[in-house]
Amino acid sequence: MNLLDLLYIPIGIVTAPLWMRKRRDGWDERFGHVQSMFDTDSIDPSRPRVMLHAVSVGEVNALRALAPMLAEHAHVFISTTTDTGLARARSLFGALEHVSIVRYPLDCSWMVNRFLGMVKPDTVALVELEVWPNFIKLCTKRGIPVGLINGRLSARSFKGYRKIRALLRPTFRRLVFACVQDQDYANRIGTMGMPSERIQISGSMKWDSISTESMPEPSEKAKTIAREMGVDLDRPIVVAGTTGPTEEALIHESVSSDVQLIIAPRKTERFDEAAQSVPGCVRRSSGEQGVGTNRFVLDSIGELSSVYELADLVIMGRSFNDQFGSDPIEPSALGKPVLIGPRFSDFEVSVKLLREAGGLWVVERDQLQCTINELLDDNGLRDRMGNAARSCVTAHQGASERHMRVLLSRAAR
Repeated sequence: MNLLDLLYIPIGIVTAPLWMRKRRDGWDERFGHVQSMFDTDSIDPSRPRVMLHAVSVGEVNALRALAPMLAEHAHVFISTTTDTGLARARSLFGALEHVSIVRYPLDCSWMVNRFLGMVKPDTVALVELEVWPNFIKLCTKRGIPVGLINGRLSARSFKGYRKIRALLRPTFRRLVFACVQDQDYANRIGTMGMPSERIQISGSMKWDSISTESMPEPSEKAKTIAREMGVDLDRPIVVAGTTGPTEEALIHESVSSDVQLIIAPRKTERFDEAAQSVPGCVRRSSGEQGVGTNRFVLDSIGELSSVYELADLVIMGRSFNDQFGSDPIEPSALGKPVLIGPRFSDFEVSVKLLREAGGLWVVERDQLQCTINELLDDNGLRDRMGNAARSCVTAHQGASERHMRVLLSRAAR
């Protein structure tokens, strides 16, 4: 036990009423007991072990190109914090050879030591920014190089980090490498204490997260979802992805009642609330097929990517309230025209590039309805936006391969 552990214990007790409201599985695993999550005998001892830590669904999705690449050369451990992240990792990578999926431990020293003793990584890569002091300190103590991939530190988060910079500086200085998305992120991470010579700009892996190959029609999985929910592929479809509080009602009211709308809430615990905001909707979880309705709620995990294929127009959620946006890259790669609200500071780089390319429009709440109508009335405009969006994604791909080279070089040391 160390000083950090002594600090965590009272914090955990005080905040218990908050985090116990959410149902969380895998408590034994969160305490570092992950040996039952993978088969030790199946791991080739001649391969280096590379651990990729992705907090939740968004970070897991960013690994879609990198993880299979790495698995050709190393045994890859993908760790996640949230239940939804774990489910997404299993759906994406569970069938891959040389990949094991585990749950990330709580940041108490004995839990982290237990975890590291089981996983035995040769190098650790934290996706975007997840710097837990005990974990990084204990990796350093064991001689395990740990760093950032797809690194980012938004202006909003940076304000909070700066307030405790003195406490976090030693943790940032222990990071051996940082592959970051752009110069602004590099500057902020450097300000937190990481030496500039350890930071390199590698771009965003999220541009690689999906193929940009043109699809003449939706995949069989997408068609199956549509058929089972009662969505008519011959009529216009608007998909609202990763929505947050108040947005379901806003988008429902902004999309004409004769246009099909599929809403996918971001948080599983909000599924009931979201459905209540869309009168007459058919929920995916009900197993019922919609008859006489144009409103659908996708209250499932791992199907939004397929549902984006069905869209004539995509609206990105968590951008019309105070939640700082959602990632527009996935629908853009599919060649879909995208609308996003004015709050997107967590994805400022991708929004800026897609907006400049003409594949994405930023729209205010009070302009959403007329903008949707304008785009649905103009097939040519939607096609131009979609083509511009796909071209923009293609132009910025390649970061996953750059990250792979860095990780393999670190694992071999």
